[in-house]
Amino acid sequence: MKVAVINFSGNVGKTTVARHLLLPRMPGASLVAVETINDDQGDHASLRGNQFGDLQDYVQTVDSVVIDIGASNVEQLLALMERYTGSHEDFDFFIVPTVSAFKQQRDTIATLTELRRLGVPSDKLRVVFNMVDKTEDFDRAFEPVLAFARHSRIEGANGACRIGLNEVYELVKQSPVDLHVLADDGTDHKALIAQATDTSEKLVHARRLAARRLARGVVPELDACFAALGLVAPCSAPAPAPAAA
Repeated sequence: MKVAVINFSGNVGKTTVARHLLLPRMPGASLVAVETINDDQGDHASLRGNQFGDLQDYVQTVDSVVIDIGASNVEQLLALMERYTGSHEDFDFFIVPTVSAFKQQRDTIATLTELRRLGVPSDKLRVVFNMVDKTEDFDRAFEPVLAFARHSRIEGANGACRIGLNEVYELVKQSPVDLHVLADDGTDHKALIAQATDTSEKLVHARRLAARRLARGVVPELDACFAALGLVAPCSAPAPAPAAA
């Protein structure tokens, strides 16, 4: 399965969606970051927006990939996608994260509109509602995007595809550790805190314990969000029947 994570707007959590929602749940997938400003994806591959030809070549050679397109590259990449007619067909889905801020929702609508203009069918579009504040009314907070999706018949704007506000994403931002690995960490940090004689060492284990607790809380939420996305890669065409003898 080949998925692009895209939005004209920054600060919607594209990297969170790519790295923590999609990548761990797509067996064998690689992660490619297309970014010219914030290239902080550790050991993952990184391509510049003007290397669209290289990106196309790479996508053709792999079975499963998540492309994280930085906001500074979206306009240029979409222009190149239009130049390379039909190149949007290389992707099974386009994931558009959004948050409740009005500007980001406006940019989300612009992104969905542009993808449709390029010929991306609506059944390949998915919206992930990110940084959802559980104390707010969801329908009211995301009314612009939800109304646009209804009007445009984009069924992939499913309110069940949501990720709540959680500080764990900031805690692991600069870490290569996957949230699943962090949640499954069996280290007895409380015992190590009790044994430590240095305050700074105690704090290290206390923070790791807190991060693990937070990770254990968000993993089921991410599982539910991914399931609600309904990402099913198209089946390959069946092989032709052998000719009769």
